[in-house]
Amino acid sequence: MSHYSFVRRCLWTVAAASVALTAMAASASAQGFFSFLWSGGSRQVVSFPTSYSPGQIIVSFGDRRLYWVHRRGEAISYPIAVPRPQSRWQGVTSVTAKRVNPSWTPTPEMRRENPSLPAYMPGGHPRNPLGVRALYLGSSLYRIHGTDAPWTIGEAVSKGCIRMYNEDVLDLYPRVPVGTKVTVTWRRFT
Repeated sequence: MSHYSFVRRCLWTVAAASVALTAMAASASAQGFFSFLWSGGSRQVVSFPTSYSPGQIIVSFGDRRLYWVHRRGEAISYPIAVPRPQSRWQGVTSVTAKRVNPSWTPTPEMRRENPSLPAYMPGGHPRNPLGVRALYLGSSLYRIHGTDAPWTIGEAVSKGCIRMYNEDVLDLYPRVPVGTKVTVTWRRFT
């Protein structure tokens, strides 16, 4: 094989790989593409204290995990992003509403802190920070929701909300009815 043929064959291989990656990215959401690159979403079934009844959510800011207790002594554990230090809270609340592709309106405080934020972001927009699903907590503005920034999962970055990988919130969403008890704590379970 001549040097020219070898170079030509290599260029065709690179071009084919580029087309394949572009097609994969185009057919997936941004979250899916980043998950493809970084293997986002790492839910797992774990042992959990038997004092917690099935059918409730425990959010551990200490573990940076959300636990869905699906049977006594066992939970599905999801990685989360937690509030930054000035936005920390804890307590017991419940899921008061659920939304598919929720719209987002930043608070006046958020817009003062970051004037470049839009006044409104429609649901389903790829840059919507609530991602693909949201569980609304009590009468607060806090939510358990997906994200357009999967690289923040595991970090202390939110303004009070609990962020999840989109694929994880898609898994959790159908499991959780309105009225589900949610305990938010700094207690560690791992």
